[in-house]
Amino acid sequence: MATEYAFPENAARAAAAAPEEFETEKMSISMGPSHPSTHGVLRLQLELDGETVVKCDPVIGYLHRGDEKIAENMTYNQFVPYTDRLDYLAPLANNVAYAIAVEKLAKLEVPPRCQAIRALICEMARVSSHLLGVGVYAMDTGAMTVFLYTFTEREKLYTLFEELTGARFTTSYTRIGGLARDLPEGWLGRVSKFCDEVLPVIDEVDSLLTRNRIFLDRTDGIGAISKQDAIAYGLTGANLRACGVASDLRKDKPYTGYEQYEFDIPVGTKGDCFDRYIVRIEEMRQSVRLIRQIIAKMPDGPWYAPDAVRIFAPKKEKILTSMEELIQNFMLVTEGPQIPAGEVYFEAENPKGALGFFIISKGGGVPYRLKIRGPSFSSLCILPKVAVGCMVADLPAILGSLDFVMGECDR
Repeated sequence: MATEYAFPENAARAAAAAPEEFETEKMSISMGPSHPSTHGVLRLQLELDGETVVKCDPVIGYLHRGDEKIAENMTYNQFVPYTDRLDYLAPLANNVAYAIAVEKLAKLEVPPRCQAIRALICEMARVSSHLLGVGVYAMDTGAMTVFLYTFTEREKLYTLFEELTGARFTTSYTRIGGLARDLPEGWLGRVSKFCDEVLPVIDEVDSLLTRNRIFLDRTDGIGAISKQDAIAYGLTGANLRACGVASDLRKDKPYTGYEQYEFDIPVGTKGDCFDRYIVRIEEMRQSVRLIRQIIAKMPDGPWYAPDAVRIFAPKKEKILTSMEELIQNFMLVTEGPQIPAGEVYFEAENPKGALGFFIISKGGGVPYRLKIRGPSFSSLCILPKVAVGCMVADLPAILGSLDFVMGECDR
């Protein structure tokens, strides 16, 4: 028995009406918070027209721990381990940024050896973060081999971190006014050996991905961000430099001795997913270049400021044998180091971008207010703009290229 669509005029009318019906239909879906491509507990509320994204709202807060309010209820020294948990892929760099902010408030000047060690561990943290970032980004776009290369090199770095700090992941190495301890004997030689080994691996990753047809199809021209939008949305770090903005705090506002070393700022041209990848590849090479210069110029001398005795805990043998040191240790633990009243803002060029600490002190050992400027938060803010018009399959590539971490986004 013939249906009504067997008649030519009915079939033509149905075909003409179909596009209008499909144009008005939208689908709303959630991507995350447990989706592997969201790199943590991020949820994207998507509105789709077929396979095309017409709206993208990032939903954050699943990892919120109240770090800033915690800081206002503990001493300056006690908050150092909490900074490890911001960008937990580069805890050494987080420690340094926080310590410098408090030191500016306390008007402390650390000695050259301390500055050099801080710059060294910051660059090692950058290489570690980018190795993982590029590795998982390659997996997001379908390339498994690259991750095995980069993760192997990152494990070598974690061994070096463990030798230096006693921990692999949450290091808590930097102290206000200095460092937890000096460098172990022979450690710089092992860092130099790592530099010799990691450069061929970076070149191998470059050759595997940069001209790979599948990788180019997934990244070239996808998720492009203009220079104006990048600045307007507050992007920093590699995400900003990929848009053609040669901004780097290590050169623009040098800290911890970066003005002594030579390095280049890699920049992109289109601000797309591919540019964000290639900038990070070159940044790793520049970090290795910096590490070698720092090792060659490593000064001797103390690794903490002479004035830091009012902030550092005394040595254990002194606490056990001297009443003055015992009282000082008791006061530091119970009341915290006495920081003068004032306010300060300092930001450092972290692997994910500019990590800033704004501290208000009313005197005493506990900050009155502490605000953290997490670069990953700004990176996520641009998603509603950059994702619109892309396909659903492009979202893993866009998310991976932004290289955010939810620890410093939610805080």
